[in-house]
Amino acid sequence: MRVVLLASGSGSLAQSIIDARDSGKLKIEILELISDKKSQAIERASAAGISTKHLPMLEDRSIWDNQIFETVEKLNPDLVVSVGFMRILAPSFVSKFPTINTHPALLPKFPGAHAVRDALAAGAQVTGSTVHWVDAGIDTGAVIAQKEVEVLPQDDEISLHERIKIVERELIVETLHGFTVDGLPRRNQ
Repeated sequence: MRVVLLASGSGSLAQSIIDARDSGKLKIEILELISDKKSQAIERASAAGISTKHLPMLEDRSIWDNQIFETVEKLNPDLVVSVGFMRILAPSFVSKFPTINTHPALLPKFPGAHAVRDALAAGAQVTGSTVHWVDAGIDTGAVIAQKEVEVLPQDDEISLHERIKIVERELIVETLHGFTVDGLPRRNQ
């Protein structure tokens, strides 16, 4: 399976995929890691010998949308994997390229950029991580897999998010492994 990774931050999710590939657990080819920022994710991918591309957000969003579309189209991946990519992808992008995302909550609960904070504010006893298809909405695509994380009484946003990240890294690797064994499921399942 040929994948493109999209990342904006530290690259810990990307690193978990790279490590699983390097250990032989994942039989994938990582074609490129694309980032909208000069991020640690780019450094991690480069260190692993993976091609990288920096596509900073532009004032004219439509130009950026076209740039990322054309970049991914040339790579011709089987799957695009958003791993901490903090940009909304255009409807034309997600309708053309099968794209999955990880989210630090049990969707449909707590969509958006502040899922961990929102779960704590709501007094949730359990939250977790979701891998889902990306569609034109914000965290509204069909759920592929989820894992729960108990909210502990002493949790704050940082401690809870760190525990969710551990589960999130495991879940994305397990999901990709399932795809390599069983093939890509249809996006609306």
